[in-house]
Amino acid sequence: MATDLGELLVPYMPTIRVPRTGDRVFKSECAFSFDSPESEGGLYVCMNTFLGFGREHVERHYRKTGQSVYMHLKRHVKEVRFTPALHCLPVADRMFTSSPVDLELNRDFNGEDYEYEDEAKLVIFPDHFEIPLPNIEELPALVTIACDAVLNAPSAYKKQELESWEEEIQVSRHARSLRQLDNGVRIPPSGWKCQKCEMRENLWLNLTDGAVLCGKWFFDGSGGNGHALEHYRATNYPLAVKLDTITPDGADIYSFEEEEAVLDPHISEHLSHFGIDMLQMQNRTNGHHTDNNSRQRVSEWEVIQESGMKLKAVFGSGYTGIKNLGNSCYLGTVMQVLFSIPDFQRMYVGNLQRIFDYSPLDPSQDFATQMAKLGHGLLSGQYSKPPMKSELIEQVMKEEHKHQQKGASPRMLKALVSRGHPEFSSNRQQDAHEFLLHMINLVERNSAGSENPSDAFRFLVEERIQCCQSRRVRYTQRVDYCIQLPAPIEAATNREELLAYEAKRKDAEENMRSPPEPVRARIPFTACLQAFTEPDNVPDFWSSALQAKSAGIKTSRFASFPEYLILQIKKFTFGVDWVPKKLDLAIDVPDFLDLSRLRATGLQAGEEELPDLMPPIVLPEDTRGMLNQLPKKIDEAAVMQLAEMGFPVEACRKAVYYTGNMGPEMAFNWIIAHMEEPDFAEPLTLPSMIDPGPSTSDSPMGATPLGNSPPEESIAILTSMGFPRAHSIHALKATNNNLERALDWIFTHPEEEESDAISDMADTEPNDNAFSNANSHSDSTLSPDRDTSGPRVKDGPGRYELFAFISHMGASTMSGHYVCHIKKEGRWVIYNDHKVCLSERPPKDLGYIYFYHRLSSS
Repeated sequence: MATDLGELLVPYMPTIRVPRTGDRVFKSECAFSFDSPESEGGLYVCMNTFLGFGREHVERHYRKTGQSVYMHLKRHVKEVRFTPALHCLPVADRMFTSSPVDLELNRDFNGEDYEYEDEAKLVIFPDHFEIPLPNIEELPALVTIACDAVLNAPSAYKKQELESWEEEIQVSRHARSLRQLDNGVRIPPSGWKCQKCEMRENLWLNLTDGAVLCGKWFFDGSGGNGHALEHYRATNYPLAVKLDTITPDGADIYSFEEEEAVLDPHISEHLSHFGIDMLQMQNRTNGHHTDNNSRQRVSEWEVIQESGMKLKAVFGSGYTGIKNLGNSCYLGTVMQVLFSIPDFQRMYVGNLQRIFDYSPLDPSQDFATQMAKLGHGLLSGQYSKPPMKSELIEQVMKEEHKHQQKGASPRMLKALVSRGHPEFSSNRQQDAHEFLLHMINLVERNSAGSENPSDAFRFLVEERIQCCQSRRVRYTQRVDYCIQLPAPIEAATNREELLAYEAKRKDAEENMRSPPEPVRARIPFTACLQAFTEPDNVPDFWSSALQAKSAGIKTSRFASFPEYLILQIKKFTFGVDWVPKKLDLAIDVPDFLDLSRLRATGLQAGEEELPDLMPPIVLPEDTRGMLNQLPKKIDEAAVMQLAEMGFPVEACRKAVYYTGNMGPEMAFNWIIAHMEEPDFAEPLTLPSMIDPGPSTSDSPMGATPLGNSPPEESIAILTSMGFPRAHSIHALKATNNNLERALDWIFTHPEEEESDAISDMADTEPNDNAFSNANSHSDSTLSPDRDTSGPRVKDGPGRYELFAFISHMGASTMSGHYVCHIKKEGRWVIYNDHKVCLSERPPKDLGYIYFYHRLSSS
């Protein structure tokens, strides 16, 4: 028999591998479904790729790859009938009735109530020949070693978590000896923006001089123009902290010199240098903030989760819960809402077989595959089945055991979408709003050339800026996906009650008495909408009419209305002491919403536009001095000497120029340091801005700065929004590679792209335009024969109905818990992790993110 098995496996020996260090063994979950060893058909692990497949999908992998040998894992779970003899045995003896396999259970079992038996065998396709394991005497040594390694390998997710922790514990070599300038810089708790552009996201505080600058555009959508990196190259100040990540437990810190995220054990001292006292921030215990309003928070938890009510569990298609992987409820609530939207259902579940058939060899790393997997898991009903009659009878007899659905465990999707993201890749609680925008961005990037379900959220905002002195105006448009509504406390209907509570609270604090019962502010939704539409002052406004700084105001309106409208209530803020806090408020959010009056009107009769001029580029004194020290001529002999080494001539010219003609050796070092830059071999552009006089801005767009070749990642951002590549490059070049200004430029120069974009549009699907005759149409989707210069939008009437909302419990987005309520088949349903029940009292006034769908024009 041993000889027979050895001969049988000989043809397959080259395909059987022993897992090496770094290999991930997926033996707890199928790559295409949520089948596991506990499922009826068990799980098949490929002995070459170590991917896991359920019975329904293993044949597809065999046909695609030709891999024939799989390890079949099956876990038999049964409830233990209580007997005194069994109860006297140690738990370990009762649990393992056979050789255990290191598996992660897809549900929680009480060790004293359940026992399980693991079964493993090799299966050879296509004949399904089975070899029971262990079978050490009869199998070749290599096969035995490979099987043993797979059975004892840690979970793929455990390995990933360990690797994540290994990255997090690296301390920067600069932390202990960091030099901080005594320049009097103090950082306010809000209102930050990049010192070199108008970016207000992805901002980094340099820990040496306190400069607040933007980062680079990453795949996850966090944006910037790379000014923080430019600042490091100019100053060599190595450490920076991301401003919106500072918590009592630390912050996200990046070392430019070490080129990785690092730890700074002295971060508290370094932040206090700039007026940020993180040690005085709220303490957290077991993942939840503790504060003086604990009684208020308990009430919030009870109301939002509808505690104390006998909620009826629901099962079947569309009523599948999502398991909490540990502070992952932000992901679960967002995905539940997304897959309640037909566009996402159609894209990922409607195309399920095509996505699976054309998935790459490693489907665990494919975005479309993992989205389709989760969508099918939530909508198929396979993982949300009602209890059998016998189970119901048993539940009545044993009140302490209640049937709960397994739910879907989105480990594979979470690992994929959070890869490379400093926050979502951690096990900490996150902001559901930030994750929603992160997912929309990933959908955008992975929908090139196909249907893009995030089109349903995209809309255009018209911004009207008026110079208060000249009264001239400028209209621009930008893309957005979410409306952030302010919550004006001063508009609360119970303001007197709030003032009385505040007085009592201060009195109790001064006299060391227990605080009074908290009072929740009740704010009308109309007040939030009014605050959103009111004009805002434009900080540092430069008037092109006056050619100087002036006072300016900005108002925003809808240039198009999305098919699905997302509203976020701005509940979270920072106190003057940098303590993050959540505003305790209730808003009477309506079921039906009409925003038609907020439709943009464009330039009105009698209005005069501001001239299309850019502000002059003002260089810091130290930069001007540095540029003035650059040579007027280039040492061509040094250029030729470097070119003979094989480097591009233009790169050699730049190297010699920027090292001040100090010789080939210095220029060679410059080349080595800049070889990876996208414009490395581009022709040298001599700076026309060395002279700070007025002659530097003869053209409306001003002088062309150094390094004006648009970064490829910036081009990708614009093209993913539907703009042609040629026009995107033109816009970036015209705005000094500033993405925000490039978007404005595109909207104000649509006629200039037609000739440039013909070749780009030849193989691109038609784009919808929302700002051409924006007031005249009411179709749900614009026709493709309209002007295609803008991003794809689905404009229509501004009337909406509420269909979902996500609620947060806790004092901060960095702690607490999320649940969501979704209206299905005319009933509100609460999704609380893996528990799905009919809602009795949906707390619509305590929501954080609201989702509306457009009503038809009829």
